[in-house]
Amino acid sequence: MAEVKLMKGNEVIAEAAIRCGCDGYFGYPITPQSEVMETLMARKPWEETGMVVLQAESELAAINMVYGGACCGKKVMTSSSSPGISLKQEGLTYIAGAELPCLVVDVVRGGPGLGTIQPAQSDYFQATKGGGHGDYHLIVLAPASVQEMNDFVDLGFELAFKYRNPAMILADGVIGQMMEKVQLSPYKPRWTEEEIEKISGSWALTGKKGRERHVITSLELDAHRQEDFNKKLQAKYRKIEANEVRFEKILCEDADYLIIAYGSAARICQKSIELAREAGIKIGLLRPITLYPFPTQAIAEMCGQIKGMLTVEMSAGQMVEDVRLAVNGRVKVEHYGRMGGVVPTPEEIVEALKNNFEL
Repeated sequence: MAEVKLMKGNEVIAEAAIRCGCDGYFGYPITPQSEVMETLMARKPWEETGMVVLQAESELAAINMVYGGACCGKKVMTSSSSPGISLKQEGLTYIAGAELPCLVVDVVRGGPGLGTIQPAQSDYFQATKGGGHGDYHLIVLAPASVQEMNDFVDLGFELAFKYRNPAMILADGVIGQMMEKVQLSPYKPRWTEEEIEKISGSWALTGKKGRERHVITSLELDAHRQEDFNKKLQAKYRKIEANEVRFEKILCEDADYLIIAYGSAARICQKSIELAREAGIKIGLLRPITLYPFPTQAIAEMCGQIKGMLTVEMSAGQMVEDVRLAVNGRVKVEHYGRMGGVVPTPEEIVEALKNNFEL
């Protein structure tokens, strides 16, 4: 029988990490995600599964510990919030450049700068457009519930190893701090050395064992070889875009207008849709679950049906740029957002819809 508990989103990240066979967590405390490491320390998984849990001396140290663990073919992860994720960007681009799998959790808070500890969605550009230097992408999953915080830990690792690419769970303070009923995942054993050799032996540092010396690095001093490597990366990203797009449609079949929102904003928009339909306005919701790869085609296909789209984000408007690229001028696209940690209400969103489309 499935194990069901009432838990915070941040707590569930920690529990899911233990249960999915994670080998190591390396982090540093920052609000509003500190409960991830606090829960791991309280659970003491090193006694239960052998999982390493370490508070590093800084965010820079934490991401480079992840880099080292990933080099060995281990399931390793970190978590932080917006300013902390900014500090991890150099390490993340090295990990992407070395084609290593890992999981990063960003529980977003208001910015810029140190900002507030309240929830926001203003890390979208940083998460989906690379964040660090160079032409690279993270696989980005956007949970809208505590259940998805649980489910996306295992999925994030699965995608990271499938494509040898860092994956990110992009949540926010609402999802991280809220409590909901969650069905916990069953325990998976940590990989044995033999399993690591089978899964990642062609690239991981598992010991020389009679083979040639192997070095994992993102450094290449020959421009032409570096260009060839970049072409390889771009081919991988096209494969991810073709195979891993995830989204949810709610009441889109008869919709005249479409709201596009992710994470906690999408939850709020479900009530907005209910209110709008009570007023006779047929509204649907398209919720991107993967922010990279983005559901470009699904949004484009809605253009022949609807009269306008409204993106709702807890930011000044970042995802709206990807929506406008998908639409390519075929229908009107507007944005409504709150910033700095302010959470919009369903009524505000309905009013924004009416005002932008003169309903």
